[in-house]
Amino acid sequence: MHRSNDDDPGRSITGGSDFLQLDPADAPPGGLADWLAGRLRDAIADGRLPVGGRLPATRVLAADLRVSRGVVTEAYQRLTDEGHIAGRGRAGTVVLAAPLTTGPLTTGPLTTSPPQPPPADPPVTAHRTGPGDPHGGPYPAQPGPDVFDVLRTAPARIDLSPGAPDLAAFPRAAWQRAERTVLRDLPAAGLGYGDPRGAPALRTALAAWLARNRGIRADPAAIVVVAGTAQALGLVARVLAHDGIGAVAVEDPGSLGVRQHLRHWGMDTPPVPVDRDGVRVDRLRDSGARAVLLTPAHQFPTGAVLGGRRRRDLMRWAAEGGLVIEDDYDAEHRYDRPPVPALRAMLADRVLYAGSISKLLAPALRIGWIVPPPAHLDAVVAEKRFADLGNAALPQLVLAELMASGEMERHLRLLRRRHRRRRDTMIEAIDAHLPRAAVHGAAAGLHLTVTFPDEPHARIHDAGLRDADLAAAALEQGVKTHPLSWHTQRPQRPGLVLGYAAAPASAITEGIAVLGRVLRDLTGQAASSSASRRSR
Repeated sequence: MHRSNDDDPGRSITGGSDFLQLDPADAPPGGLADWLAGRLRDAIADGRLPVGGRLPATRVLAADLRVSRGVVTEAYQRLTDEGHIAGRGRAGTVVLAAPLTTGPLTTGPLTTSPPQPPPADPPVTAHRTGPGDPHGGPYPAQPGPDVFDVLRTAPARIDLSPGAPDLAAFPRAAWQRAERTVLRDLPAAGLGYGDPRGAPALRTALAAWLARNRGIRADPAAIVVVAGTAQALGLVARVLAHDGIGAVAVEDPGSLGVRQHLRHWGMDTPPVPVDRDGVRVDRLRDSGARAVLLTPAHQFPTGAVLGGRRRRDLMRWAAEGGLVIEDDYDAEHRYDRPPVPALRAMLADRVLYAGSISKLLAPALRIGWIVPPPAHLDAVVAEKRFADLGNAALPQLVLAELMASGEMERHLRLLRRRHRRRRDTMIEAIDAHLPRAAVHGAAAGLHLTVTFPDEPHARIHDAGLRDADLAAAALEQGVKTHPLSWHTQRPQRPGLVLGYAAAPASAITEGIAVLGRVLRDLTGQAASSSASRRSR
């Protein structure tokens, strides 16, 4: 739970030898680091260590407690891994967020009375919504255009929504250093209107970044900076409409958000099936679509990688006149396999490449890029010019500095280590609490997809339930996620799409445990209902 504080958030929260009244004599033998991490975690949770406050330097606290510095360093590292604190260079170690708790926080003085057992979990009930419900809650039968806005604002103790990056890991100190460098060297003319394609420094840095990380050779003059992938889809849809194209085929399962944006701009979105080797190119041909949007490096949401034979088939389809829109939304986040080359690196004339920093730094920066085929470059630039005259210059220049200085690569290495640990935690929790669920997409990305076996699948449908009912019941227990059915157009096995990047390990374990209990309760209710009907 986050706590607001009206005092100066930058102040130190050290308290000399009285800091939190810590007494190492209270620690169990051999458990100093565990004890210290627990006491600090409790203090963050109850507001004694406010969000934004600075912790003592490790050497200072070690001296105050008369313990080795390694004990304090280990305790801080555990809280850092859990996402509660972070090092900020000269600013010290800062409290980022309070631990997730299962009940209300105690704000009064600590007492020596024994802890009371937590209240029993409320019973799980099916949360059915549909056209008869004018609002439908966060999980309506037919998701509307504001469905993600509604879900984002729904309160939850544990957020396992896919697509949410680790905002606590944003490199604030590096960003501030880069910003100072940019402002120091920026001429007055740099604050005026610029090229609608984007700041030349960023386009140059992006060309080098794409060459290093995705194998794409692109002239900086052929890169267009946009306000995230959302704007990219709008620009591309308008360009295609001018060319007489009224449909963009999409993967199924595939991103609901992508479909919503394309449809907003007047595009039909015929579904093309996806299997373990990626999009079915034969079915793409059958659709008659002249353009297709794909996530070939890490298919959303299944995690499939477009196989070599499929890539060759797709290249033949494109060479015959098709256009591929390549959404490379999280290709940098890979763990158990080497990166696959971008499609753009293989057939530049027929692939429009799109990427962003939303999953790498923060969505709020609204910085993405398009590398259009040469035949479409001028049209994309024209649409961008009349959309907004170009992105804000200062964030572009700061990002260019981060890329040129090597800070982005260092940040990416940090994220990979952290995300791999959180992914492993989620897989272990699924094995323990959803043992019959099939896990998809573990090798890369920021989410896992789970699908449920045939028997619970049948029970859910016998009771008239959906995977959205499971997600809604989980939200009532404080856990937020996406039902797989949101991201499908054709009937599919029910499942959930579970993000792990933004949640600390302890929250991931607790969240999956809640999902397991909710699923057992719902399928048990379905089985009882089915048995009752048969007995009549």
